[in-house]
Amino acid sequence: MELHRLGRVAYAPTYAAMQEFTAQRCADAPDQLWICEHPPVFTQGISARPEHLLDTGDIPVTTTNRGGKVTFHGPGQVVAYPLIDLRRAGYYVKEYVYRVEEAVIRTLAHFGITGHRVAGAPGIYVRLDDPTSHQVLAQRPRHREPGAPLPGPDFAGLGKISALGIKVTRHCSLHGVALNVAMDLEPFARINPCGYMGLRTVDLSTIGVHTTWDEAADVLSKHLIARLTP
Repeated sequence: MELHRLGRVAYAPTYAAMQEFTAQRCADAPDQLWICEHPPVFTQGISARPEHLLDTGDIPVTTTNRGGKVTFHGPGQVVAYPLIDLRRAGYYVKEYVYRVEEAVIRTLAHFGITGHRVAGAPGIYVRLDDPTSHQVLAQRPRHREPGAPLPGPDFAGLGKISALGIKVTRHCSLHGVALNVAMDLEPFARINPCGYMGLRTVDLSTIGVHTTWDEAADVLSKHLIARLTP
């Protein structure tokens, strides 16, 4: 997998570039991992609704073809775009999501933080009262009998530190995952993050981890490559 560190880049041309790369890639083209951060922007996925935007102010809003609802990107957030041929890699979308989330969990563990999955809500969450606790969440994903409804997500006591939104076309992945490192979190109060009213959003700095964007980007890149390489 080729690693590309893009630095701080505008969202719209980066979105266009990943679509062009995917449309033009041939069967033997190497997979790529783009690592970057964006100037302030709200992005809407295919499930977004107008009421998810509360007061965007002077921050632009961009509509995308990724899954999910609305989120915020801004300086101090590591954004990773794995551009993977999933058929060649040999795993399906559900496993791909699991691998990406696992890379975030391992990245948080590097900094002494325990990341958690929540049933029915993609992304990674931390305990607000004790981000280092290894206690198993009651809200964790569990085995469901075939046909059983997906439980509604329960965010009690949790903050979201990493958002996931993907698109798969021609068996290839676009978009990716964002990890909040040290950013201005105020814009998250202008939306219903990921479509959930009142969902608390945190970053590493607010839970006591003081690191640089570059270090967090390096650690996340390492774990994404390790988890996503066939």
